[in-house]
Amino acid sequence: MAALVLLPGLDGTGLLLADFAASFGSDVKIIVASYPTNAPLGYSELEPIARSFLPKDQPFVLLGESFSGPIAISIAASRPPGLLGLVLCCSFVRNPRPSLVVLRPLLSAVPVASLPLALLSFFVLGRFSSLALRRTLAESLAQVSPSVLRARARAVLSVDLSAALSRVDVPVLYLRASEDRVVPLSASQAVIALAPATKVVEFLAPHFLLQASPSQAAATVYEFMECHRGL
Repeated sequence: MAALVLLPGLDGTGLLLADFAASFGSDVKIIVASYPTNAPLGYSELEPIARSFLPKDQPFVLLGESFSGPIAISIAASRPPGLLGLVLCCSFVRNPRPSLVVLRPLLSAVPVASLPLALLSFFVLGRFSSLALRRTLAESLAQVSPSVLRARARAVLSVDLSAALSRVDVPVLYLRASEDRVVPLSASQAVIALAPATKVVEFLAPHFLLQASPSQAAATVYEFMECHRGL
């Protein structure tokens, strides 16, 4: 069976992917990437780090969650040996909120460390929030420097991997959350416009789809991997 490489969301720790990773059977090797917690790096600097987690001795499927979608797209476009498929979860090929570009210069002043957990939970978990998920969210964010989070948010506002996505020649799966308050429907539509063969599966879930529905999401990704294991 192919390996599954998971590129994490904005926090970059990989902690929030634990339940999703645990939902797979023992025949799937799960590789959870992580990014530096104290170095404010953008997409171009983070991509080589993500590439270092790619297996060299077996085929694999690459999953980019939210923030990491552009990194996954860029890697897939370069056709690394062994890549069987690309999965994008609640992610985007370019800035999903163009209207927020005007706020980019102000991000350096945002008090990330003091943002209420309840406010963050509202956006990423919504009505699917639970004490366990809020605790994991708080734990992951506590490990990351506020300057790192601001740098990644700035990177999102200027990213555009449209040309790269048009070069991706492996099957693409997009996991969409019906109650996503962070990444709008237009983000998945932009992916489909550039990669028309993309398979879209929608879940009754918040932006933190893999955290709120780990088993269901894992089953969908596993089926995708099974369908394309012979490529």
